[in-house]
Amino acid sequence: MRTVFLGTSAFAAAVLRRLHDSPHRPSLVVSRPDSPQGRGRRLCPPPAALTGTELNLPLLQPQSVNAPEARERIAAAQPHTVVVCAYGALIKEPLLSEHRMLNVHPSLLPRWRGAAPIERAIMAGDTRTGVSIMVVTAGLDSGPVCLQETEPIRDDDDYGSLATRLQTLGAELLVKALDEQPRCRDQDDAEATYAEKITPEDRRLDPSQPAADLARRVRALTPHIGAFIEDERIGRLGVIRAAAAGSAPPGELDLSGPRPVLGAAGGEALELLVVQPPGKKPMAGEDYLRGRRR
Repeated sequence: MRTVFLGTSAFAAAVLRRLHDSPHRPSLVVSRPDSPQGRGRRLCPPPAALTGTELNLPLLQPQSVNAPEARERIAAAQPHTVVVCAYGALIKEPLLSEHRMLNVHPSLLPRWRGAAPIERAIMAGDTRTGVSIMVVTAGLDSGPVCLQETEPIRDDDDYGSLATRLQTLGAELLVKALDEQPRCRDQDDAEATYAEKITPEDRRLDPSQPAADLARRVRALTPHIGAFIEDERIGRLGVIRAAAAGSAPPGELDLSGPRPVLGAAGGEALELLVVQPPGKKPMAGEDYLRGRRR
């Protein structure tokens, strides 16, 4: 089956690689434009664009996928199906109606429609998530679901470990959907929840919340976005791994023990196991405090 692939993120790049190795090898990869990255703010291509180039696939990086020139390039590839995975921009009419489109969405739709389904599932304490292959429509992740499979969320999962499993699952489900062309079923909108985009405020660990919630937030934002605490003595400190353990005065950051401890709601304690000071590599909480005491 002829396909065109629309994707941008590392998740999308993994799905693209599996699609390339299937009978549905894309005849065109469409990704977002290069963007500034790192301290030097050099323009760098997104992961899916890099993968497309590595696989010697024709690549298009339009400012807008809805622009006439982009639509013409997609149409020229004569796809039976346009595959969308973490593209990161809204697909509008008339492009929506010009092709059959399938989306690889990492949640059990209709739960966690939207931009950050993996992060929000971990934050909410869900015990399972999954991948849905769905028809792209004008609504936000609201199209009919063609295939769906669950994946447990482990107690020690962070975004990195869970996304790795989901991208593998999503790639296999996509190929299965293209192979078998299963019947798709409408979602129950009454059951929908929404995974809002991660904001700077989401990153800050608020000690007015329970320690278990804060620990899940850290896992949900590691390693790609990052959570942090702020304290007048130390400024901003990235938190890479944390656990609810013991008790501490609410709102206080205790630096007197072997590891930093943040007092959370109800007198619970959040132990900071791995931290990252500004401009430095991640380090154990013990090493961070030893460095401060020298």
